[in-house]
Amino acid sequence: MSQERSFIPLNIAVLTVSDTRQIDNDTSGQTLVDRLEAAGHRTHARRIVKDDKYAIRAVVSAWIAAPEVQVIISTGGTGLTGRDGTPEAMRPLLDKEIEGFGELFRVLSFNDIGTSSLQSRATAGVANGTYIFVLPGSSGACKDGWDKLIQAQLDYRTQPCNMVELMPRLLEK
Repeated sequence: MSQERSFIPLNIAVLTVSDTRQIDNDTSGQTLVDRLEAAGHRTHARRIVKDDKYAIRAVVSAWIAAPEVQVIISTGGTGLTGRDGTPEAMRPLLDKEIEGFGELFRVLSFNDIGTSSLQSRATAGVANGTYIFVLPGSSGACKDGWDKLIQAQLDYRTQPCNMVELMPRLLEK
């Protein structure tokens, strides 16, 4: 952490993908909201949508188009079942995929859940200058994703580099 730089709070939208969760029992979404706000960021929006790629794309597309939304974090729908389609919903929206995010997430998960980490299809990318992180639906996965990967990259004080300092250049042509 650089003491020479000031923290820059970001506007973050949180999306829970689930056929069963409501706002009162959405522990994963609440975990993300609690952590991002504790870090000093702002929850710009929070939604729950069914496991339907078109419903997911509709919400995420609106957030991508909104200039005030700088980051989107989704939870849920990253497994292998027929209803898990969040990565497929998100990938067509991305201008660039951040391959290393999913790779690192699975390495970190391996330390906790062993070979079951292979079932995670966590991913990340950039769309219209907005960072998008796609996490599994468990609270533990959200804690790990935020605590071990996302938080430091969304902190301008992180050295040698971070995603916040790249934000002004994301829309370069």
